[in-house]
Amino acid sequence: MINKKKTTIKDIASVLNISPAAVSKALHDDSRISTKTKEAVKKVAKELNYQPNHLASALRRGKSNLVGVIVPRTNSNFFSSVIQNIEEVLNKEGYNIIITQSNESYKKECSNIDTLLFTQVDGIIASMANETISLDYYEKVKSKGIPLILFDRGENDLNVDYIGINDYESSQMIVEHLVEQGCKRIAHIGGYRRTRIFNNRIKGYVDALKKYDLPLDESLLIESSLTLEDGRDKMMQLLNLKNRPDAVYVAGDYAALGALQILNENNINIPNDIALIGFGNEPFTAMVTPTITSISQHSTEIGKLAALTFLERVNNPEIKQTLNKKILDAELIVRDSSNVKKL
Repeated sequence: MINKKKTTIKDIASVLNISPAAVSKALHDDSRISTKTKEAVKKVAKELNYQPNHLASALRRGKSNLVGVIVPRTNSNFFSSVIQNIEEVLNKEGYNIIITQSNESYKKECSNIDTLLFTQVDGIIASMANETISLDYYEKVKSKGIPLILFDRGENDLNVDYIGINDYESSQMIVEHLVEQGCKRIAHIGGYRRTRIFNNRIKGYVDALKKYDLPLDESLLIESSLTLEDGRDKMMQLLNLKNRPDAVYVAGDYAALGALQILNENNINIPNDIALIGFGNEPFTAMVTPTITSISQHSTEIGKLAALTFLERVNNPEIKQTLNKKILDAELIVRDSSNVKKL
């Protein structure tokens, strides 16, 4: 196999018998280089398929016009929408984004951060993986003076800008809705407490039960990774209880879909026997039978605010702004899965 060597500025200079410095200036349209030389350099560069070394340029300029984005997964409408809106805002300001996904793995997340730092990104916008406990790698980003903006999942201990929804109040809203439907034994399939947003959702759920004088049964509070398979497994676990719940609030739509599958497979009437609510308002929640009640997380606004927060940081480096903590109110989208028919 032929190993084709990448064309360099020196190769172009050798063909034209001029200095590499002159080639570099010509490629950057330097006024000190004649039009004839510029045209010759660009012609040879095209013939040799020359590709600029953006990393080297970034090192020289101290600015890459690249922003790293880290998400747990890209196959979620919420995260893909956030990415789309980050890119839309940043592209208008001359920035491109590098998208990485952790697949909920702490190890992969650390690798992503190392790669982005090596690429000399001007900032990182991230949502943490489910497995993330140690904040060392995010502290590394901070120590380099690179703007770090967290969205959806972030930790208060880092003291960085954060954009998200009010997870605590979202849970309160869900429990209140289920109580209004006449539900009295409400289960919660949540994420892991170690992740701030899921801990806040659990706290909101527990406090809402107290508010409406409903007992907290530990068998009805289950932590999980919130995958579709988790939803199936945990829903089966709840159905096997001697005293089943009459409602299940799931902290993620994919797990809620898994729970819905189990309920349908076991001929459970939704919502009259067991009501079901998800979280995230993924498109499929409006397409399945029955349609799934869910929380809208305002992905469009979160993406735009995250990008604008980054721009505020890089455009005003001399100003020590107070931390941007933008917490948005969530919206409950009521559908068939929790609309209990009163007899």
